[in-house]
Amino acid sequence: MNISIVRGALSRPPQAKTLPSGDLLVAYDVTVPATAERAAESVPVVWFGAPDAARDLEPETEVVVVGRVRRRYFRSGGATQSRTEVVAHAVVPARQAKRAARVARAALGEADVALGA
Repeated sequence: MNISIVRGALSRPPQAKTLPSGDLLVAYDVTVPATAERAAESVPVVWFGAPDAARDLEPETEVVVVGRVRRRYFRSGGATQSRTEVVAHAVVPARQAKRAARVARAALGEADVALGA
């Protein structure tokens, strides 16, 4: 099982791209704030088949991202490189607290089922 839930603020405007299939791909950089135990972290997020509204989120908007972690490999400048990112199933503005909680609970419920809990 591969489930990721990230809550943080968008650190730059969304980058939208229409794929050859016609699907919309939206890329975000989500900054998770620092705590007493760790520094702030930047998490790259991609959302395939995102709704049109996904590109309208403003920088500094706090979001909840539910998805999975993947590492992809690609060639650039004649060398093989890799990138680890979260592939989003949903990106919900945190101000929509009930919806964000529902999406996170659904992901955690899937984990419980997979673990037999």
